[in-house]
Amino acid sequence: MNSASLLAAVDLGSNSFRLSVGRVVELSNGIRQIYSIDRLKETVRLAAGLNENLVLDDIAISRAEAVLKMFGERIKDFPPQNVRAVATNTFRVAKNANKLLQVSEAALGFPIEVISGQEEARLIFSGVAHELPPSKENRLVIDIGGGSTEFIIGKGLEPQIMTSLHMGCVSFSKAFFPKRELSEKAFAQAELAASKEIEVIRKSYTSIGWKQAFGSSGTAKALVAVLEDTGYSEKGITLEGMLKLRKTMIKYGMNYSSHVLGLKTDRTEVLPAGLSIMIAIFKSLGIKQMHQGEGALRVGVLYDMLGRQADTDKRDETVDLFMHRYHIDKRQAYRVESLALNLFDDMGEGFEEDRKYLTWAAKLHEIGLSISQSSYHKHTAYVLENADLPGFSKDEQKNLALISLMHHGSLNKVDLDTLDASKIRAILSLRLAVLFSRSRQDLGLREIQLTHKKEKSFVLEVPKDWISNHPLTKYSLNLEADQWMNAGYNLKIKGY
Repeated sequence: MNSASLLAAVDLGSNSFRLSVGRVVELSNGIRQIYSIDRLKETVRLAAGLNENLVLDDIAISRAEAVLKMFGERIKDFPPQNVRAVATNTFRVAKNANKLLQVSEAALGFPIEVISGQEEARLIFSGVAHELPPSKENRLVIDIGGGSTEFIIGKGLEPQIMTSLHMGCVSFSKAFFPKRELSEKAFAQAELAASKEIEVIRKSYTSIGWKQAFGSSGTAKALVAVLEDTGYSEKGITLEGMLKLRKTMIKYGMNYSSHVLGLKTDRTEVLPAGLSIMIAIFKSLGIKQMHQGEGALRVGVLYDMLGRQADTDKRDETVDLFMHRYHIDKRQAYRVESLALNLFDDMGEGFEEDRKYLTWAAKLHEIGLSISQSSYHKHTAYVLENADLPGFSKDEQKNLALISLMHHGSLNKVDLDTLDASKIRAILSLRLAVLFSRSRQDLGLREIQLTHKKEKSFVLEVPKDWISNHPLTKYSLNLEADQWMNAGYNLKIKGY
């Protein structure tokens, strides 16, 4: 099968790494469906390598590298646009995450996006929802990962409320079951710690409510299998069944429980912690029964890729939402966007990724005005880098924030020599578009053109008669040229 017709999602969790390969099929009604054709899962226990200072040890990094080399072999012939790799909690919290990311990307052979807890929750819900029958009722989805647990309530394919809490089966195993000893005290301490985390969200979730609850994690899958096999639960996960399971595990210990329950050793070692978290969730939220959700983060990633390729990019929806939320002057935003893209395109093709960032930055560059006119570009950049932007990875938010920050004021806020040519083009295009649009009026301007002559040299051609009738713009353009000269670049303003 031609790899160009396949999509691959890589989920770098704190406990396990997973690879899913899906084939896109268009149904008779025009809806496109993804059918799984290959899956790989390896336990890495990445979070177990974090010390008290949140530094990840070399052994854990080596485990990650070895697994990703195997994954890389499987997808090495895939087009880059058909692969998306996302990393979660351990990549978010590790102090030496840059080293981990560098090693991991080299091993996999593809870029890796570190996503926020909110984005992780959104993708998890999407994955679960796509694998379930359509419903107009609220659904609660819980995903207990290795280092974090996601809580989502949504309807259909759309999440309504999402939260990621810092508790997971690997981090709790390390904290409460370090010697693999199962005792009443250890379980009680783990449940109490989880309950304290959940208390922060309890009221908001129970007030919204849900019709059905689903667990999408390896913990949920293991609990469903064990509870049904032992007869502790007739179907799915119940509090009564989990309390019976806890009693059994305390009575027989870790090793015997692994044998009796028929679990793999790697799952048994984190099950007590996962069980403790799930019991706390049931008690805190008043859940009666939980079913297993077949989809998960990796399925959500596959459908997100499918949406991007079909021009239904979640990031575009988020940008539109933020334009509304921050009361942005849309006519001005679209005016700036149009001119910025024209200038960017004048300099050549082949820079589609930064063209997208330029589009989003142009639409959102005035967000900061809702905070203060003074240094508004800095406020804009702060919001874009730190807000929860559904669909965007952390690195994507940083790129968006960078271009937005640089659209106004001094160029010495960053070292331009550390940026690639495409980023420089995007920044220059946006700065000029904002400069020309200062009057917030349609320009009535004949064609202007921006040319990238050589590495650090640009030429902006403007009609002579127009520029002579707009002295403020002419003055501002000269100041802009000086700014670029001070930064080591040549921007020539040429009349024609």
